[in-house]
Amino acid sequence: MAEELYALSAKNLTKKFGGLIATNNVSLNLVKGARHALIGPNGAGKTTFVNLLTGVLRPSSGTIHLEGQDITSLPVHKRSARGLVRTFQINQLFETLTPLETLTAVIGERRGLGRKLWSVLGADRSIADRCHALLEQFHLMNVMNQPTSQLPYGKRRQLEIAIALACEPRVLLLDEPVAGVPASERSELLAIIDALPKEMTILLIEHDMDLVFSFATRMTVLVNGAPLMEADPRTVSNDPRVREVYLGHGHQGIDPLLEEVCYG
Repeated sequence: MAEELYALSAKNLTKKFGGLIATNNVSLNLVKGARHALIGPNGAGKTTFVNLLTGVLRPSSGTIHLEGQDITSLPVHKRSARGLVRTFQINQLFETLTPLETLTAVIGERRGLGRKLWSVLGADRSIADRCHALLEQFHLMNVMNQPTSQLPYGKRRQLEIAIALACEPRVLLLDEPVAGVPASERSELLAIIDALPKEMTILLIEHDMDLVFSFATRMTVLVNGAPLMEADPRTVSNDPRVREVYLGHGHQGIDPLLEEVCYG
């Protein structure tokens, strides 16, 4: 299938830092509406790969196409403007703004208002309507006027994904969205992720196997910067190489669900 038929296509991406090869000849093709997970042990190269996709890093070799257009040399903001948006493993939020103010700023900037935003804050009905729709979708109405610094961590994660959707993505990269979220706040966040628009293409980078196996219909496993395999979740979980990567050589911290899937 040609690159133009994929929502996002990476071909033979390699990133070298001196003599260290962080990402080695990785290819990935996502069809529109894909629910794809990228997994692997710590140090597998997942973050480097995502940074290459989003333009934070330039590849040493390889190409990236977004909806058939070569974006390999585009900076981060131009990729975002074309519909490739990510969340971050560590929150990137405006601590002093409220969720309402944050979403208003993002939507206004997306619509080209720039510095004019604050003069029309509350006066532009379409912006207000979009803000409230996102606040409802991400269960933030009850905290919309609280400074972000005061929000529970789960709500901060929800706000970050709301910000990503305010950028109108067609391809969304979710980088460990439940990392650090307490168990008591996790179910709401998982439900929100599950309810994201079906037409949106999503690449999930995650260690939480509950989320991975409930969300993804396709998975890629990275090990030492290179792809080990790509398949459906059941095939991945039953592959002896994956079991060795996660459960062999004294590896610690494997989620119990993967062990259950592998051996249960």
